Amino acid sequence: MKKLFLAYLVLFLTIPAFAQQEGNLGSWYMYFGNYRFSDSPWAIHAELQHRNHNVLGDLDQLLIRTGLQYNLKSGQASFLAGYASITSGELGESKKSFHENRLYQEVLLRQKLGIIGLNHRYRFEQRWIDGQNFRTRFRYSLSLNLPLNQKELNQKGAFYLQVYDEIFINLQKRPVAIQYFDRNRLYLGLGFRPSSKVALQIGLMEQTTNIASRTQLQFGAYHQLFSKKNPT
Repeated sequence: MKKLFLAYLVLFLTIPAFAQQEGNLGSWYMYFGNYRFSDSPWAIHAELQHRNHNVLGDLDQLLIRTGLQYNLKSGQASFLAGYASITSGELGESKKSFHENRLYQEVLLRQKLGIIGLNHRYRFEQRWIDGQNFRTRFRYSLSLNLPLNQKELNQKGAFYLQVYDEIFINLQKRPVAIQYFDRNRLYLGLGFRPSSKVALQIGLMEQTTNIASRTQLQFGAYHQLFSKKNPT
């Protein structure tokens, strides 16, 4: 499995050299942290995402998001509400950007289908974007996680495949500028757990809007922290 992961990593590191010539590959670098209070269902969620129109250097979006999360003891559901600050840049040499303030609420439901982990995420967003009218958006994501060398996804040394699809629906429609369908994201990636509390992922995402479709390379780090001993 280590050889498989190294081969996969080499593949994704060589993709940008070819795709950048075509000017059609974007990249996302992501960190997700979850700070869990021991013996409590509450946690603090934090994430940082840096997205580029190319592999590196042409800012697409800088997203900082945080929130307060409540977890059911069974682990089958989580409820999260929070705030995000988003700065978006234009494609190419232009340094122009615009800012968005966003509130969001989400529900995450977890299931097991044999060894496959299945997650449903429902998210409602309220968006204040520079120079635009207030609007809202609904998102639904379905993700599947398949362990490759361990019985459980959160075991140290586990490799896994992740597939997800997420659809975005605007709840207001304005002629030409805003349609109900906002975008769709389809992702395939490989993950590795160096420890039970840390996961690293690399993958490719196809993002489709009403006017364009593009491929984006993703690197992600996921970190679970606890204030004291890991609660049982």
